[in-house]
Amino acid sequence: FEAPTNGKEPVHIVAVDCGIKNNIIRYLVRELKVKLTLVPWDYDFTNESFDGLFLSNGPGDPEKCSKTVDHIKSVMARPNPPPIFGICLGNQLLALAAGASTYKMKFGNRGMNQPAVDLRTTRCYITPQNHGFAVDSATLPKDWKPLMINANDGSN
Repeated sequence: FEAPTNGKEPVHIVAVDCGIKNNIIRYLVRELKVKLTLVPWDYDFTNESFDGLFLSNGPGDPEKCSKTVDHIKSVMARPNPPPIFGICLGNQLLALAAGASTYKMKFGNRGMNQPAVDLRTTRCYITPQNHGFAVDSATLPKDWKPLMINANDGSN
């Protein structure tokens, strides 16, 4: 997918499809005007050239995606790694690649109107969430910290 560039080279993002929603693709291409390469969850993107890596949402246990975690680790180990951003399952995969652990939640966070707090600003956003696993923030490497947490249960 590629948006019109008006003569400028667009930012190239590789999006790892773990169950990505079409609206995310539309937003990245139409609104942010990026060149988007969508790859399957188990695709080896480690030798690709790109400006950023997006790890999508999706269902299931992040520990079952060991191929993806290994690919993320390889990109993180580059001398100058690109920015990497993960949402939902993508956040959990990124945490696993960094050496943290995840856990199965008793009920999960499901539904609309879930409060998520940005820990940089303490601003609360109302979000839709649908996940049954979370990152164990206590296991994040010492130079890592959560960006957002669920205000109802403190999960990352």
